Amino acid sequence: MKRILLTIAALTVSLSPALAAEPIVGTWKRSTGTIIEYKNCGGDDYCGTVLNSEYKGKSIGKMTGKDGNYKGTVNKLDEGKTYSGKASVSGNTLSLAGCVAGGLICKTEKLTRQ
Repeated sequence: MKRILLTIAALTVSLSPALAAEPIVGTWKRSTGTIIEYKNCGGDDYCGTVLNSEYKGKSIGKMTGKDGNYKGTVNKLDEGKTYSGKASVSGNTLSLAGCVAGGLICKTEKLTRQ
């Protein structure tokens, strides 16, 4: 019985970081097939990196926030431009928006968790 309890305790401790991760953390697929990974890069900051395609290894931007709502920057790699951005996570969908005019005009894209 003691051995079973120790095993359960060890599993619980090893799963804790995964349960504590912010919803944006993970890999996401664009409709174009491009895979983007968001990872914690310090504090409440989450950095996005392209994992495939011609832009592999490039930064897609950085978001700050928690509980599924984030603000930051979005890099439009094919234009070589950076926009203010925002993101929200609902279930397995990431809504990622690049904005201009102080956030009044935004273009949103939906990505699917991989």
